[in-house]
Amino acid sequence: MNDTTPTPSARLLRASLLTLACLAVSTAGIAQGIASGINGAANEVRGIFASVSNLVLMVGAVVGLAGGIRVFIKWNNGDQDVQKELIGWAGSCIFLLLTGVTLKLFFGI
Repeated sequence: MNDTTPTPSARLLRASLLTLACLAVSTAGIAQGIASGINGAANEVRGIFASVSNLVLMVGAVVGLAGGIRVFIKWNNGDQDVQKELIGWAGSCIFLLLTGVTLKLFFGI
């Protein structure tokens, strides 16, 4: 007599193989969706970062002009701290420019 009824361990093996195959197929679809979501978010951040970076540079330019006017007024008034004020103002302007350029290079914009 030929008994073709699978044993419980064979059924469990088939069920687990079927489950693994389904998981592999669904995981590939999920990973593709996650990758496209991450790429979309990265593009959006790049666009926002470029706008914010330009805004910060514009605000820095206005503040730099105000600082330059302040140094000029101190110089005309004959204050003793003009040299310290001038070095601080120039250093902050250089720092602002280098920070903006470095961040743009870092983010690849």
